[in-house]
Order: sequence, then structure tokens, then C-alpha cells
Amino acid sequence: MVEVARERGAANVTVAPLVERAGVSRRTFYELFADREECFLAAFDDGIARASRYILEGYEPEASWTARTRSALTALLSFLDSERSVGRLLIVDSLGGGAGALERRRRILAQIVAVVDEGRTEAKPGVELPPLAAEGIAGGVLSVLHSRLLEDTPESLLELTGPLMSMIVLPYLGPAAARRELARPVPKTPVGLNRVEGNPLGHLEMRLTYRTVRVLIAIAEHQGASNRAIADASEVHDQGQISKLLARLHKLGLIENAGGGAARGEPNAWTLTEKGWSFQSAITK
Repeated sequence: MVEVARERGAANVTVAPLVERAGVSRRTFYELFADREECFLAAFDDGIARASRYILEGYEPEASWTARTRSALTALLSFLDSERSVGRLLIVDSLGGGAGALERRRRILAQIVAVVDEGRTEAKPGVELPPLAAEGIAGGVLSVLHSRLLEDTPESLLELTGPLMSMIVLPYLGPAAARRELARPVPKTPVGLNRVEGNPLGHLEMRLTYRTVRVLIAIAEHQGASNRAIADASEVHDQGQISKLLARLHKLGLIENAGGGAARGEPNAWTLTEKGWSFQSAITK
């Protein structure tokens, strides 16, 4: 959904390109989602969860408003750098994702506005700003990010940390604080937030299909299982297909056979390799 929405625009996404890109049948799609919009909302919710992990990882609730805002903004920009396509779906494509996506977007924006509005508690004496100011500031930040994501600029969005923080603090803390934020060096991506975007099997030249995911998860949950047991657990009931898929995963070094195999007249006993565990972890995040 992320890929197709980026190529066609969310309003133009249909089920046909989704199932073709995912490598699943229409029947499988409709077993998971009622329609295209429900699929988009699932992608949106997953994207918000991913962005939230970035922001919450280094969040310190006892810090000052400025420090908390800077930390959250840095994490958000790091997320957008690392997972640009998902960020685009949240900020750009959600505008065409239907009523449900717009409502979700509205709720998230309200949370951001509430965080910005806390700046009124640290405003300089004599500075009295209405709550609407926070809505304008948050809207301005979102507009800048929308523009950069729509243009698909190659520059790191972390470079916007200083200018955006300067824009946020100016109305509340004044020009001196704004200049200090603008003069800060560009932050580095927070430790632990370097995540791989897209298909984690991409560099292995293997398509990440629904069956691939199901089989890797089945092996992770049933270490030492036979071909038949994995077929049952992954719901890939064609023994020819499961054999071919297991052979491909084995060739890629993602799984290994701890059993004797057909050569010894014993059943296979498949387990994930260290590489397999890393890919399985990436897939299920």
C-alpha cells in the first residue's frame, strides 16, 4: 500500500495493483481487509506506530518544554529520513486516503498542537498567545514537511531541525531563543533509530510475498518443524509450493535443515539461521 499510494496517489489506489505488488490473490486480500480504504488505514496505523517508537525512545517527560519538543522533532525527522515512503503516506497521501484517514490525521495533529501549546507555560513575561497560535505553528511545520516529502528531495530532513525549532520557539520565547535554536549544529540520528525502510529481503533479490512472511513466521514459531508442519502452520497447503519456497529460503541462508532429510529417510527439521532471525524480526515489527 505504501508503494502503490506513492506511485499513484492514495485516491487512485485500487485492489488490483495492491495484490499484484504483494504477490497475493484477491481472495487473500479480502480475507484481510474489507476494501481498499481499510487496507490504507491499516498502513496508516502501522506508520503511526513506527513513528511513535522513534519519538518515545528518547522522550524525557521531566525535561523542559524546549528540550522535549526538540527531542520529538529530531526523532520525527529521523523517522522521515529513514522511512521516507511511510512518512509520505502519513503526511502527504493521507489527504487522499478517505474520511477515515482524514479523521486519524486530525487526531494526530491535535496531539501535536497540544504539545506545542505547552510553550505558553514557558512564555516570556508579558507574552500572551491564544491557543490558536499552537495550531498555526504546528500547521506551518506540517506544511514544510509536506512540501519536502512531495518534492522527494534527497537532502536529509534532519537539517530542518534548527529552522523548525526556531520557528516553534519564536512566538513563546522570543528572538534570542529562536537564534540559539537556529545556531545549533544539525543533530545526528539518535542511536538505535537507524532502521531499514521497505522490503528487508530486497537485497537478496527475493520478493517479499505473503507466503514468504507466513513461512518465516511459521518456522520461527515451530523450530525444527517438518515440511508438512510448516505448510499447515503457514497455510500453504500445496506441498510442491512449500518445498520450492523452503529450498529458496535455504539457498539464501535464512533457514537450515537440522533433520536427516529425504536422503536418510528422515523428515526435515527446519530452523531459522541468525540471518533468518534478523529478517523475521524486521518483517514482524
